[in-house]
Amino acid sequence: MRNILKNRTALSTVVTTLIILVVSVLLAGVVTYFAINVTSTRVQEENLHLTKQHIWHNMTSAQGAVMIINTGGRDVVLDKITVRGQESLWTDIFYNITQGAFSEDLSFSSLIFDTANNNETLTIGTKPYIFMQATNDLVLPSGKTMLLYVNSPDSISVNDVGLTVAITIFSSQAMYYKETNVQAV
Repeated sequence: MRNILKNRTALSTVVTTLIILVVSVLLAGVVTYFAINVTSTRVQEENLHLTKQHIWHNMTSAQGAVMIINTGGRDVVLDKITVRGQESLWTDIFYNITQGAFSEDLSFSSLIFDTANNNETLTIGTKPYIFMQATNDLVLPSGKTMLLYVNSPDSISVNDVGLTVAITIFSSQAMYYKETNVQAV
């Protein structure tokens, strides 16, 4: 057997160093890719879907409604609700958290205007829903649906019927914006 150290056709020190360097860079790249893949698949994102938004005015007062579906992988805290940029008081907000399909459209309800009753039953379609008056930030669990009514949103008058108004829901990480036309009841 020949002595490898005395072989003149062996790889030089420079080529050996380059091979070790390339292998270490590739290994570092694979480890980085794996770490990013693991962390990105484990992170659960906040995602709300707003639909069935309405603003009504019945010649004496206004009412807004929106359905919020939490389609993200984490529970969401609703910090603030605004209509046309004006923050709504928590005492003017009534909500119901439900699970399952909800296909009916939301409708104007004079029953919810009675803020003396904390729990008000409202029939939407054929099913009764119990609405509670909000007192503070609202929590919407993942996979659940919230039916939300806002009594007397600021700055909505009879002159706004037919105009487009924005409803904005604020959470700790995002704001969700929907527009709707003011309807007469």
